Amino acid sequence: MTSEKTRVLFVCLGNICRSPMAEAVFAHMVNRHNLASRFVIDSAGTAGYHTGESPDRRSAQTCLDNGVP
Repeated sequence: MTSEKTRVLFVCLGNICRSPMAEAVFAHMVNRHNLASRFVIDSAGTAGYHTGESPDRRSAQTCLDNGVP
């Protein structure tokens, strides 16, 4: 078995709603199944409209409401 990690990148326009939510959900599932050592997980935006901003509060709340930290 290879020791190389699988890299997963979630992408949306501004990286404050969809891609950070997808990253959080995927990371949560990976951790829940004890597979974190097999992945490098990140998110990105195709435009720099929101560089340095936190994820949208509604997206973050939706994650929390569904048990995703």
